[in-house]
Amino acid sequence: MAIPSVESGVKRRGLMVVLSSPSGAGKSTIARLLLEDPEMKLSLSISVTTRQRRPSEIQDVHYHFIMMREFERLRDSDALIEWAEVHGNFYGTLRETAESALADGRDMLFDIDWQGSEQLQEKMRSDVVSIFILPPTMRELQSRLNRRAEDSPEVIETRLQNARFEIQKWREYDYVVINEDLNRSYAAVKSIICAERLRRDRRPGLFDFVDGLLEERPGV
Repeated sequence: MAIPSVESGVKRRGLMVVLSSPSGAGKSTIARLLLEDPEMKLSLSISVTTRQRRPSEIQDVHYHFIMMREFERLRDSDALIEWAEVHGNFYGTLRETAESALADGRDMLFDIDWQGSEQLQEKMRSDVVSIFILPPTMRELQSRLNRRAEDSPEVIETRLQNARFEIQKWREYDYVVINEDLNRSYAAVKSIICAERLRRDRRPGLFDFVDGLLEERPGV
């Protein structure tokens, strides 16, 4: 399904597309497909983090790696629109980066958990489109985690326990997609983004566009 591009000459404010799900439900796969799809023209939000950079990671490409003191300064000065502590490390999204992208009409993808989504919706509700990805069954979720072959049985059990808590947050999202089939789920997410891009209140350029239409005198 083709996603129509933004109409030429009609200015649009960007979106903050939030994807969340329990581990193994398919969020990261759908996020990767969105970023690789040239029709979507989405950019991934790059977080600041206090954790150590891994050898395979590049500064300012995968993350903005900063010291704890700098993170605390950003957090305490309200320069972060969302932040969370994960396994003893801190992650957050810079307000300035997000505001600049939205003002330019660029759409940002946020692959974050319910905590980050909750903060974004609290601070920038009109700019957020939140999508929660559910597994079709808990048995299938467990099967997907096992097929990864990345975690021990103990870690998988912990992820399943956490999933039961995270799934209860589904009501806090604008849209819910049950990921039974990846292709159908991906098409559904693309349709959501397409519709949200066409919302009247996200397209300030429509005022000038409509004024121009009304000034036209066909055949004169």
